[in-house]
Amino acid sequence: MAKPPAAGSPAPPFSLPGVTVGPDGSQYGDFSLDRARGNPLVLVFYPGDNTPVCTRQLCSYTTDLDRFRDLGAAVWGVSPQDTGSHESFARQHGLAMPLLADTDRAAARAYGIAVPGLGLRRSVFVLDDRGTVRWRHVALAGLTFQSTDTLAEQVRAVLRTP
Repeated sequence: MAKPPAAGSPAPPFSLPGVTVGPDGSQYGDFSLDRARGNPLVLVFYPGDNTPVCTRQLCSYTTDLDRFRDLGAAVWGVSPQDTGSHESFARQHGLAMPLLADTDRAAARAYGIAVPGLGLRRSVFVLDDRGTVRWRHVALAGLTFQSTDTLAEQVRAVLRTP
């Protein structure tokens, strides 16, 4: 099994289907790291839609989404559920970030966070504008999550790095 990419290493590439729910409806599309280059990206791997900790985590990130946008960063949520589940989850909780469907867990395996028989470890990777991992947090138990203050500080650090 792959290990999570270390800070300073290239982020494993992927292309996943996703959905973004907004006031004008749902927009489905493909999301790839190659097309995300040019700005920092916060990748949030979470175990499941409509679970207590994941719901609190993604609601908190949505509440502070403007902080990331003001820094020029995007935030993507990634989990094993399909886009239909993601759309329902986003609508129910007002989630405004793209939610990507890693149904075969290929991205989770590439990032070294897949747990056979259980899904994936709650993890966050902050990437710079070139797709390099600059910071990561991989939870052991996944009962807590990184705050928006922590993530925003990590994005600011990426912006200060030449």
